[in-house]
This record gives sequence, structure tokens and C-alpha cells, in this order.
Amino acid sequence: MPVNATAAAPRPLVFAGFPASSWVFALRAWLAMLLALYVSFWLELESPSSAALTVAVLALPTRGQGMEKAGYRLLATAIGVIAAIAIAGIFSQTDGLLLAVLAIWVGLCTYVAGMLDGNRAYAAALSCITVALIVVEQIDTPLQVFPTGVARGAAIGIGVLAVALVNEVLAAPDYHPVLASRLEALQFRVSDFAQNAIHGEATSAMVAADMLRDIASLHPEIASLTTESSSGTARSAAARAAMVDLVTGVSLARALAVLPRPVAAAQDGRNDRKASLTTICRDVLLREIANSSADIRSSLEALQTGTHPRQQWRAPLYRSRRIATEGGVRAAIHFMLIAMIFVMAGWPSTALCLTLVAVIISLSSTAPDPRGFTMLAVFAMPIACVLAGILKYLVFNGVSEFQLLAIGLAPVVTGAALLITLPSRVLSPIGRLVLVFMLVVLAPSNPQSYDPQAFVVTCLFLLLSAVLVFTVQLLLPSLSGDKRIRLLVGEAHRDLDRLDSRHTPKLAPGEAAFRDAARIEQIMTANGEPATKHQAVADIMRWFDQAATLRRCAAELDQLAASPLKEAASAARAALTLRDDNAIMAAAEALRLIAAEHNISADQALAALVTAGVAFQPSQLPTDFSQGKRP
Repeated sequence: MPVNATAAAPRPLVFAGFPASSWVFALRAWLAMLLALYVSFWLELESPSSAALTVAVLALPTRGQGMEKAGYRLLATAIGVIAAIAIAGIFSQTDGLLLAVLAIWVGLCTYVAGMLDGNRAYAAALSCITVALIVVEQIDTPLQVFPTGVARGAAIGIGVLAVALVNEVLAAPDYHPVLASRLEALQFRVSDFAQNAIHGEATSAMVAADMLRDIASLHPEIASLTTESSSGTARSAAARAAMVDLVTGVSLARALAVLPRPVAAAQDGRNDRKASLTTICRDVLLREIANSSADIRSSLEALQTGTHPRQQWRAPLYRSRRIATEGGVRAAIHFMLIAMIFVMAGWPSTALCLTLVAVIISLSSTAPDPRGFTMLAVFAMPIACVLAGILKYLVFNGVSEFQLLAIGLAPVVTGAALLITLPSRVLSPIGRLVLVFMLVVLAPSNPQSYDPQAFVVTCLFLLLSAVLVFTVQLLLPSLSGDKRIRLLVGEAHRDLDRLDSRHTPKLAPGEAAFRDAARIEQIMTANGEPATKHQAVADIMRWFDQAATLRRCAAELDQLAASPLKEAASAARAALTLRDDNAIMAAAEALRLIAAEHNISADQALAALVTAGVAFQPSQLPTDFSQGKRP
């Protein structure tokens, strides 16, 4: 970037260490919470604190993110209410069986959350939370399940409307400019990576894996564009196309980087036919890289202008059923163990404790590190209790005026909202957890309760619930990072073995490559040992290249099915099934000769076959993590 352009960039207005945008966001969160509470008090709702909690959960910097999460929150609440009515209606008279069914529901929701990402995973977790809030708290009064569910749904609706109104009036920013800038930065990185490959410079598997991780990590964020504006659907499609094209660009650059130079191919002891094939392949890859760069620019332009891209791609998500299943089983066992402790102890406030246990277990399932999330919850809980106590007994102190409630909530809500805007992976979630837990403990109502004994008991049992969840997660821990990496790498190897170039795949090559990139993103974000992750990246990137070349071969050979090159294409498919570089290169040479006889251009298919031959050349074999040995 030119120096004068950097100097001309305006400096953001900063106050007390936070930019003006963070302060505006904090103001929106405070105003939306006050509006939700005021309307709930005016309508005399049964649980006005649920409206405030909804605002705390939906407090996101941009409009699209908040509205998307609001939609999933409403959907999950409806599902949870229906499930709560069914569970309470069938198992209300069987206390032990009811707890077992609730544990199964916790495990099922955790499994579904493990198969999704972003706000869809949050919706699965919220379905579990809704059942816990309704069924557990009304375990002794099953006839109140339906009214309680309706009251909760009404309060959540008020909170959603409050957030939407305040965001609209105060002109909350859109998210697509932020996403476009992140995609543009990724475009520059992919372009530099491709230029290094073109110039014959060595490319690192870790660098490529880092780019694929950053590209795939945007997957849960593009859905928020749909709810942002009338052009949100087009922008979402453009963002998906850009991500798929970026992954394709990385794959093409990787293929070009390992391709022998024409001079080396001619001097490696073989005849000039290999050099000819290599030259054809290099020319085709250069054109495809240029076309991929043009497609990325076109998709980014469509994202900025709000128009549909030239080519709409799907961005399929990869999730391991094995990992999701183990997470669900562990979550169900965690809930059941804690429920048994409370039942055997015979303590009061068991319903509130079990509800919070279900909340922490469900929300931790959506985090990359469940135990780390629970540790943050344990840390945030006492802070929330102290803040709630200060508000209730020092600020409000028996007063019920709404004006004092608004003034008292201002510093707490504003401070937590400012923490939420921080990029820190610790302070940001702590800010949101403190805000949510503070509202749970404070439980704003009209009239407000000021019973100190009930307050102390509530705080103690809430702290105990968080500590118990952390304890059972220590006794029966979730999958370790190394185990998660081994499972993902083993699944990648098995998927490659099952990949058959003789059948037309369900996904386009770029779409399937993005799905593989999503798996690489999970490996890169797993908390594994550096040595394990380094070896896993080397292996998974090799298999990523091989799978990509096989899919390109299948796509290009399909184009020759109705041409005079049909027999040569069929022979090439048979060679691909052998995964042998010599057989693949021989099939490519046969296809080149037959194409020359019929004066038909088959450069695209030849390039795909050559890249496959190079990808399957004998080298140090990757470790088979699924078996603990080399395949």
C-alpha cells in the first residue's frame, strides 16, 4: 500500500481505550435491554428477565448477526417448548425416568450442535436450555409447563423486537463490509501463494492449511447476510462463491507448486513425452489460476454491490459423526451424574441448579474447548453474583422505580458490552457470560424481590452448579485435541480411499474441496500437541491434494464421455483407481495421442491426469492416524 494512502487513512475515535463503534454498540445494548424490560413490565409478563436475557444474548455488533441469531432463538424456543410439553406430559409422574429422559435430550441436542456450526449450533443448544428452563423448574407442577412455555416465548419475542427496533433506529452497521474486507485479505494471501508457486518457490503445507482454516472459518458468518437486507440472499451467495473460489485457488496453486519444471521433466532420464505433458499441464494450471482469481474478484464485487455471483456454489460443512456422538454421550452422562448428586443430597433449589447445569453443558458444546468454556463460566459466575448484589442491595435497595433500574444497569451493561467487542478469546466471552449470569441472579421483576437469604442461597447454588459441571468434565473429559485430530485425519484417509473417479460426484470439485477445507479447519483449531498437529497437517494436505486431483479428473473425463476419446477416458479412469503414478501418466500419454489423431483438444483432461500422476508419486507415506501406523 502506498505511504500516502496509509497516512490518509482516518484514525478511529477512541475514548477510554475503546473505539467509538464499541461505545455505540454498548449504548444500543443498554437501550434495547431497557426497552425490553419496560414493555415486559407494562404487559405484566410472567418472566420479564427472559426479555432482558434475550437482549444480552442477541447483543452483537452488527445488525445481520443479531437478526440471524434472533431467528434461530425463536425457532429453538418453539422446538424446546414443544419438546418440554411432550416430555412433561409423558414422564411427569416418574422423577427418576424424567431425569434420564432429560439427560438423553441434553445428549441429543449436544449431538446436533456438534453436527452444525454458528447460530445453528446455538439453536440446538438452546432447544436443550428451553426444555431445562421449563420442565426442570416446573418438575413438581407439570400443569404449568404450557403457560410457562408461552410466557417464555412472549418474553423472548419482546426481547427480539426490542433489539430489532433499537438497531434500526440507531442505524446498526451492516456486516457485509466486514466480511468483504476479510475475504479481500484472504484473496491477497491466496494470490501471493499462487505467485510463489508460479515462480517455482517452495510452498509450505502449514501455510496452505492456515489459509484454508481462515477461509473455512467464515462459513458460519455468511448466513447472517441473509437477514441483513433485501439483497442479503445475493450477498450470502456471493460470499459462498468467493470462499469456494479461494479454496480452489489454493488447490490449483498447490498442484502447480509440485509440478516438475519443463526442463527438469525433460532431463530426468525419460523421453520428451513427459516434458510435453508437463508443459500442457502447466499452461492449463496457469490459465485456471488466472480464471480463479477473476472469479474471486467477481464474487467480491457481487458481495459489495449486493448482486448474485456469476456462479453460485454450495459451501458444504464437514462434521464428524463420531466426534459429535461422543460429545453427546458425554454431555448426557455429565448431566445425569450431577442430577444424581442433587437427588441424593436432597438440597433445596435443585431445579435452579439443574437448569444452570443444562445451560452450561449445552453452551459449552458449541465451543471448541468445552472444558475451557466451563472454566470461564466458573470464573464469571462470582463476578456476576457480586455485581447483582451491588445493584440489588446498594443501588436499588428496596426501590422499585424504573428510572433507578435504568441508571443502575447502565454501567454494568455498558462495561460488559465493551468487553464483548474485544477480540480477546477470554475477555469477550467473559463479558457476555457476566452479563447473562448477572441478569439470571438479579432477575429483574416488578415488584423486585429483596430477600437476602434467597439471594445468598441462589448465588451459592449457582456457583456450585458451575463447579460441578467443571468437575464432571475433569472426571469424564471430552475428546482431547490429539484424539480429535486422529479421528479427523483417519476419516480423511478413509474418504480418499472411497473416492471413485468412475462415478460422477454429488458435489462440484470446488464444493468438495471446500468441504475438505472445513475438516482441515477443525484440525487446525483443535488443541493438540504441536508435533501431532504438524504431522497431521502434512498428511491431510497430501490427501487434500490427491482428492482434489481425482475430482478434477472425474469432472474432465466426464466431458469426454460422448466424444471419440471415450475409450481412452475409460482407460484413464481405470488407471486412476490404481493410484499409481506410472499408470496414470501412461493413460495421459495414450489420451494425448488419440486426441491428436482425432484433432480434438483434451488439454483440460490431460492437465488433470498429470496433476494426479504427480500427486500419487511415491514419496514418504503419511501416517495412518486411524490405525497408528503407515498405510
